[in-house]
Amino acid sequence: MDISAGTPVLVYDGDCAFCTSSLLFGERLLGTEGWASVPFQFADLDPALRARARTEVLWITPTGRVYGGADAVAKVLLRTRRAPWNALGGAMLLPGVRAATAALYRLVALNRHRLPGGTPACALPPR
Repeated sequence: MDISAGTPVLVYDGDCAFCTSSLLFGERLLGTEGWASVPFQFADLDPALRARARTEVLWITPTGRVYGGADAVAKVLLRTRRAPWNALGGAMLLPGVRAATAALYRLVALNRHRLPGGTPACALPPR
């Protein structure tokens, strides 16, 4: 998939069952109007972004701006333009809240193979 096609794209780990299940749940809950999603394994990414996509979800704007982790989740929520999700997305970007959501995101990412739907393939690569 061409990620420069004029639509924001959420790039996720398609090999991770937890990530895929979470994305599908989010798409059902929020809809996908105005954005697309693609597993990083099928995205045309430069090596640095591909490495980053192995460890966090990425939100890539049509201009090429990249947001990762909790900020990417916040951008998806903001994109829905529906309450209460857009308000939650905005709150996630506030200074104090942003640090807390980033820490929570990292905790989930590090343990995604232990969460419901997770498999050993979901474990992050060692640093």
